[in-house]
This record gives sequence, structure tokens and C-alpha cells, in this order.
Amino acid sequence: MNSPDMAGLPPNGKAKDSVQAPWLTIVGIGEDGWDGLSPRARAVIADPSAPIFGGDRQLALIPDGIGGERIAWPSPFSDGIRRVLAARPSPVTVLASGDPFWYGVGATLARHVPPDEMTVIPGASSFALAAARMGWPLQSVRCLSVHGRSLERVIPALHDRARLVILSWDGSTPGALGRLLADRGFGASPLTVLECMGGPTERRTTAPAADWAADTALNRPVDALNTITLDCRADETANSIAAAAGRPDAMFEHDGQISKREIRAVILALLAPGRGETLWDIGAGSGAVGIEWMLADAANLTVAVERRAERAERIRRNALAMGVPDLAIEGCDAADFPAFSMTSPDAVFLGGGITGAGMVDRYFAAVKPGGRLVASAVTVESEAVILAAHARLGGTLTRLQVARDDRLGGFTGWTALRPVTLWCTRKPS
Repeated sequence: MNSPDMAGLPPNGKAKDSVQAPWLTIVGIGEDGWDGLSPRARAVIADPSAPIFGGDRQLALIPDGIGGERIAWPSPFSDGIRRVLAARPSPVTVLASGDPFWYGVGATLARHVPPDEMTVIPGASSFALAAARMGWPLQSVRCLSVHGRSLERVIPALHDRARLVILSWDGSTPGALGRLLADRGFGASPLTVLECMGGPTERRTTAPAADWAADTALNRPVDALNTITLDCRADETANSIAAAAGRPDAMFEHDGQISKREIRAVILALLAPGRGETLWDIGAGSGAVGIEWMLADAANLTVAVERRAERAERIRRNALAMGVPDLAIEGCDAADFPAFSMTSPDAVFLGGGITGAGMVDRYFAAVKPGGRLVASAVTVESEAVILAAHARLGGTLTRLQVARDDRLGGFTGWTALRPVTLWCTRKPS
């Protein structure tokens, strides 16, 4: 269950009149419905005093005459969350698909309800059911969701012999995924569609991804409730994205404004991406540094600041091709961005045209306590700025010179790239 913006709702744990006794119960239910529920879950649902919130499909799984008032999630979804919260402290039951805390409504409610105010009775997740059907150890499987999310999110996980379990958006997802896989050299990968798992109409269909792409895997529509498993098989044309920073320059569309892969690997090491952190990539050029930041962890975010419209569009294309479609782009001058940003970054990379000490100081002030700022310079003027910043703010300086092999007549020689000076500093926490 995915939810839109929840602006205006109380955050978890912020209410002054916190209720200690649990009033909210979240029950995970599968396609086996009432028969698959534990006695404890049945007793909760059967309470006539508690309204039952859920999707139409989930509510239909409860036999008639059992429990309190049934309320289908409205549109927008946030209105339903408000109704749940308005009932506090009276008892409320919420039905969720499978495990409420794995891409489920439980995660949404937990942003607004403290854990001591709710009881959760989880069911088996679609991931667990799919792995069980395939005989795959769940701990060795990559679990992804494209339900309400861009299909390109799958791209970083495409490696030969990788096993993926993917939550679909609807019945069109297997065909769309098959086309993406065929385009990236994974058309021979066995793709299994598991429909209505656990219910009386459960079906399983396996075919190469290329057959799903060509709409020849089935002669019938796929049920909207489906989960996909993928056993990746790369052909000789496959384009996989390495797990380490410093991906080849050729993987990015660029006009020459790109931190070369050897330098980029060091920049990412200095930026030190963690989990769920935000980077401001200033003067982003091709977007390569910000893209690699997001590839370091699926929960990371990059805001790429690039004033040139053609480069901003190029960044957008690169982000899609590299499987990080949520990268944000701000089309403004680097000197103006901190003035109107509503957030503070965990790290800043100044890679494009450092114009003076004032620019460095503004971005250093914007970084969260404990955050990192990394700047690169390839001109004498920019180097002078970061040398002065190092004298004021401390940190470390690194000078890199990279040479690449090149043909020299009938022989091989070395061609040197421009030297790059890197400055890295951490804001006191």
C-alpha cells in the first residue's frame, strides 16, 4: 500500500496527550482470507465496536456479518489516514496485504502513531510467499517494488545469476519489465508471474523475459494482483551496473563535463555516502557523482543543481538509464540554491565552477552537523579558492593526476588527464 504526501498529519510520537493503551490494530491478510487468519486476528476483526479500514479487495475477504463498520480507503489515501487518526483512542482495525511493514500501510501509519499505541498482527509477505513458491532462500534474494514506483528502479539489481522478487504495479508490469530486460541484454532470463498467491485462483507462469516483452507468454490478461520473480541471465550485450563507485564514463551521456571515473571513485570515497542520506551535487554537469551517490544505497537522494537546461535534461536521462529515477534536479545558478532550499544536506559536492569564498562558505553553512563537503578544482583560480577554504575550515587536500593508455604510432603510450585538486572537510557535530 503506497501513500501520497501526508502533509498536515501529526508525526509519530509528537502528540502531547500520548495514549499508552493500544487503540489501533493492523492485521495482515492474504488471498486465503478469513481461513488463513490466526484466532487472535479473527477475534480482533470480529469486534463489533471497531471500524475496519481496508482496500475493497481486503474487505471482501471478510465474511458478511463479522466485525464493525467497513470503510474502504478513500481517494486521496491521506483522507483515510486522517479518519483513522481522528478515531483515537477508540479501537480501530486496519487490514493490510500480508506484512504491513514491508511496502505496506503499517509503515505509513507508524509515521503518525507511536508504537505503544498499536498492535500489529502480520501475515506472510508477497516476498516470502514468492520465495517459498520458487524454493529460493529469502535471505539471498533481492526484494524490490515497482508498485507506484518507476520500473527503472530494477536496473541497478540486474546482474547475471541475481535472483529478484518484484512487487508489480498491475497486470501490465510483466510485459513492461520484459521489454526493459530485453533492451538491457537480459531477455533470456526466466521470468515467473505469480498471480493471487494463497487464494483459490493462484496461478504461476514462467517464460523468458523476451516472451513477456513480445506478449507471447500468455494468451490472457494477467491479474492485477501479481508478484514477479526473476532469475537473471545476462547475454553478451548485457549492460550491468557495477556495485562499486567509479563506473565507466561511457555509461553516462555527457558533453565532456564529467568527473572522470578514476577521480569520481575518490570523490565518492570522500563524500562517504551512508544510508538514507541526501547529497547536493552543485554544478552537476552529467550528474555522474549524484547518480553514483544514489547507487550507493537505495534510500539515498541527490539534488542535482545545474543551471543549463540541456545539461539538466541530460542528467534526467542518465538518472533513468542508471536506475535512479528519483534524482531531483534544480535548474538554477549554484550561487542561489542554498537561499531557497528547505532542506539541509548530509553532504555537498562542489564540482562545477567554484566562483569564490562566499560560495564555499554558504554551502558549508548549509551542511548538517557532522556532514561532509567535498570540492574539486581543475583551474588555478578554483584551486586558490579551495586552498584558502582549507586554511579557514580545515580538512584534507588531495591532488590526483591520472594517465590513460593511448596509441602512439604502432605502440602504446600514456596520455595524462588534467590534474585535479580535491578538498574534503567535515562539519563539527
